[in-house]
Amino acid sequence: MTKIAATNVTWHHGHVDREQRYGMLKQRGTTIWFTGLSGSGKSTIAYTVEHALVERGHLSYVLDGDNIRHGLNKNLGFSPEDRTENIRRIGEVAKLFADTGVITLTSFISPYRADRDLVRKIHEEGKLPFVEVHVDVPVEICETRDPKGLYKKARAGEIKEFTGISAPYEAPLKPELTIVNTTMSVADAATQVIEYLLSKKLIPAL
Repeated sequence: MTKIAATNVTWHHGHVDREQRYGMLKQRGTTIWFTGLSGSGKSTIAYTVEHALVERGHLSYVLDGDNIRHGLNKNLGFSPEDRTENIRRIGEVAKLFADTGVITLTSFISPYRADRDLVRKIHEEGKLPFVEVHVDVPVEICETRDPKGLYKKARAGEIKEFTGISAPYEAPLKPELTIVNTTMSVADAATQVIEYLLSKKLIPAL
């Protein structure tokens, strides 16, 4: 449970409501939450979907795990407590982005179900769509890919609490979408996401 340290604060309502922002952008805000092991292809798919959405005329933006740790979350490590805070912060940022009307794609390992469920709750309470996408690749395959050399370092004991090796990954039980990214192309994976968004009328058909 996050400790509430801010007191004597009041929520201020602006003069522009969500529907006005959505009308200006001609789209509705949505958060698409990619979760999966390191090396599963989350970021690659997320950026490909972002490109596809922009080509369709939709403002979208990727919040990537490594990128966020260069700035907003650079003071957090990889302990269970820091991972929880990392995901909480991103959940709140994604909610703000979606509230403005941006189709927000997040790429985070986000290994704990409770943390992802909290982000879902944040969106549900804000009446904002939340789409959990599990990029499902076994650790054995992710380890053979190892694009950043992290599994090798983890096996050598150079990285502590590494998800899939020395720290757990709790796969989603009921994600909106599962992408088994073992042999399919990036384009096909991105198409799955676009087709899901179309099927749920989260984006309009061309």
